[in-house]
Amino acid sequence: MGRRFTNLDPAHRPPALPAVVRWGIRDRLLGRRDVRAPGPPAPRIAPDRALIHGNDGPPRLTWIGHASFLGFAGGVRFLVDPIFSAHAGWFYPRHGAPGFPLADLPAVDALLVTHAHYDHLDAPSVAALPRSVPVFVPLGLGRWFRRRGFERIHELGWWDAATSGPLRVTLVPARHWSRRTVLDTNRTWWGGFVIDVGAVRFYHAGDSGWFAGFAEIGRRFPGIRAAMLPIGSYAPSWFMEPNHMNPEQAGRAFLDLDAHTLVPMHWGAFQLTDEPLAEPPRRLRAWWDATRPDSHRTLRIPAVGETILL
Repeated sequence: MGRRFTNLDPAHRPPALPAVVRWGIRDRLLGRRDVRAPGPPAPRIAPDRALIHGNDGPPRLTWIGHASFLGFAGGVRFLVDPIFSAHAGWFYPRHGAPGFPLADLPAVDALLVTHAHYDHLDAPSVAALPRSVPVFVPLGLGRWFRRRGFERIHELGWWDAATSGPLRVTLVPARHWSRRTVLDTNRTWWGGFVIDVGAVRFYHAGDSGWFAGFAEIGRRFPGIRAAMLPIGSYAPSWFMEPNHMNPEQAGRAFLDLDAHTLVPMHWGAFQLTDEPLAEPPRRLRAWWDATRPDSHRTLRIPAVGETILL
């Protein structure tokens, strides 16, 4: 069946079956699992269609929800980890609508998918795109797109880069794992993307636990304008921390990257773990206020549908 991929530290592996049973069954039956009510989803505002569909103006990011972003710079529009569906996979319902309907998605110059998990690679959302759009994915995932008729696929290993016109995309390490079926664990790689359009540099972390690799990414790619970092899916920490960051760890990763603007993601749409949907940004804001990063750094917590001008 081909290669199995690993993290930089091979000890960082997918959750072991005994841990899954403890979290998913035993602790729940014994009353030891603190599953919080979902509560309200991420706030949502009416999208600015002029910014979403415009072909000029400043670099910008529109948060579609969860880890999905529509980015723009230098006349290039790119889409990362789109999920417009009402569920992530079979089990996780969406709380709140996406930032705009899939039918209102403008033409994009590139599709980027960080890994194979259902809340990042959503088949119905991808199916709506033209098969001619350039696709950037980690190693092993190209087959999934070829089977669906996509014609221009860039399949990357860590630190590999590919271009499409003025867009340059580099896959960088993350501490995570992949699976879409019971038989394909870690058969495809995972990672984040450094996205360069001219002098504008974005970073999308995909999904990751905290690891020393953030500092290495920052050293190799100075001048990151906006770092999109996951802040949700962290409770309980004993089970989730190897593969997901909590808000404070995301803040530490932001400083390690030496980026300019922190744009949090991966919260407020799907209750994948035990914390309430709205808790992550509250904790991140508290961390920011206590840490007081340098004045040239900014925190932008968008509402779903909001476009951030950079």
